[in-house]
Amino acid sequence: MTGFAFDIVGFDLDGTLFDTSADLAGALNHALQQLGRPDLPLPKVKTLIGQGTRHMLALGLEATGGCTPDLLNRSYPALMRFYEAHLTMQTEPYPGLAEALEALMSAGVALAVVTNKAERLATELLEAMGVAHAFATVIGGDSLGPGTAKPSPVPLFEMIKRCGGGRAAFVGDSRFDIEAARSAGVPSIAVSFGFLGDGVHALGANAVIDHFVELVPTLVRLGEPNHRSIA
Repeated sequence: MTGFAFDIVGFDLDGTLFDTSADLAGALNHALQQLGRPDLPLPKVKTLIGQGTRHMLALGLEATGGCTPDLLNRSYPALMRFYEAHLTMQTEPYPGLAEALEALMSAGVALAVVTNKAERLATELLEAMGVAHAFATVIGGDSLGPGTAKPSPVPLFEMIKRCGGGRAAFVGDSRFDIEAARSAGVPSIAVSFGFLGDGVHALGANAVIDHFVELVPTLVRLGEPNHRSIA
């Protein structure tokens, strides 16, 4: 491909690049078990993911008997120890990811990850899944200071800056992703294979894809001068 419409394409991580839900659920339920709380089923845990592991734990505590700042602070280290020890036990890239990344790199597009996950864990996951080489930068929820995680547009502005400027698009699976892109003035693509499933159609993204094979053609359509939102 030559003359590709976008210079930069950014991606969320959890629920967009990889299905991390089983490993996150295992860590959350481990922390709950330490408190004598009941496990939460995977479909429920998926609804809690999106603003980082600490927020996921707070929601999980609230759902199983209540959350206080002290309880959250005491429980969080147990969750993180378990998660770091089981980071890639059940995590898998979504089908077609490697091929989509290769096509974009071949077109000269700079790729980035913007996630609310801690930067260190995001980088470790990308390396473990064999795709770290594809990304020019990784921005985590802790990379830019307090109050800058998605849905703030700040990490997307930083993504564009780090990638050398130009026209950007963003791919995600949650309202935090789509709101961040909208606030940054960046076209967004929502993936229906992520944690929200078909619920992404209600997020107001510029487009929705059901498989990574659709990503490059969708970006081409979004780049057309008279394109209108199809989501």
